[in-house]
Amino acid sequence: MLGKSCLLSLSMLLCGELIAGQNIVIVLDDSGSMGEPLRSDRRTQKIDAARSALRTVLEQLPDDSQVGVLVLNGEQDAWLIPLAPIDKAEVNSVVGRIRASGGTPLGSSIKIAADALLQARAKQHYGTYKLLIVTDGEAGDKELVEQYLPDIISRGLVVDVIGVDMQQTHSLATKVQTYRRADDARSLEQAISEVVLGESSADTSDAGESDFEILQGLPSEVAVVILNTLANQGNQPIGPQRPAATFGSGEQQLPPGGPFDSVPNVPMPRSAPAGVRGTWSTVFSFLCACSLAVIVLAGVGILLVVKSSGRR
Repeated sequence: MLGKSCLLSLSMLLCGELIAGQNIVIVLDDSGSMGEPLRSDRRTQKIDAARSALRTVLEQLPDDSQVGVLVLNGEQDAWLIPLAPIDKAEVNSVVGRIRASGGTPLGSSIKIAADALLQARAKQHYGTYKLLIVTDGEAGDKELVEQYLPDIISRGLVVDVIGVDMQQTHSLATKVQTYRRADDARSLEQAISEVVLGESSADTSDAGESDFEILQGLPSEVAVVILNTLANQGNQPIGPQRPAATFGSGEQQLPPGGPFDSVPNVPMPRSAPAGVRGTWSTVFSFLCACSLAVIVLAGVGILLVVKSSGRR
């Protein structure tokens, strides 16, 4: 009973840390096309709507939330706001510096954002980790998106995409946890608010919001196992990894993703071929079954003989 109580307490403690520790990186498209006016309001540029929405949402965040804002075309540093507890006093001036110019190197940018989230998770272990992409067009480096995105999602990071005033649905819509359309300034602010503040509407759900509600209905032992698994997911940088240590005459290469990536492919000692091992295993099992049957029959036979002698 004491052990079960301890497990339950640990589970509740870890769940509390997970819910409280919110880490979000917003990748904002600041390409030249974001300087175009909204089709619904020709007086407002898409970048203006994005700046206004960011200001409003960031100022509503809890003080202990860790938030970063990354732009695609930073002149010297892609980080407009590094991933850290939000400094609301700086939000207005920093967001005001966003300008629409350049291309759409989305692939390289999501790697930078994901690496920062994974680095934070390696230090904190618990928490929610989200990557929000706000864009009005397809990536200029699609090959990098195709290379990095599956690895990012496989690490347990939640990826949300908002398509800003796009004529057609973004190609990422079916590849990420949630996709939202934002065709005007009001819907853009609402979409960013739903992801960052967790204010989901009735027709749009965020895949990461209900994870801990599910945990609450599980046995404490199971919940602890799940939490431990979440805490030990692979946190190495996204993409191909460096070669591991050398074993014997060859180098072992670590695979590029997942919670078991750190286990090197160490050659195992030589043993009998699988087919031979399987045959001997089958024979051994058969002999054991036969021996057990003989013992049982012998016991029954002795019992019958004893009963027969007693009747005489």
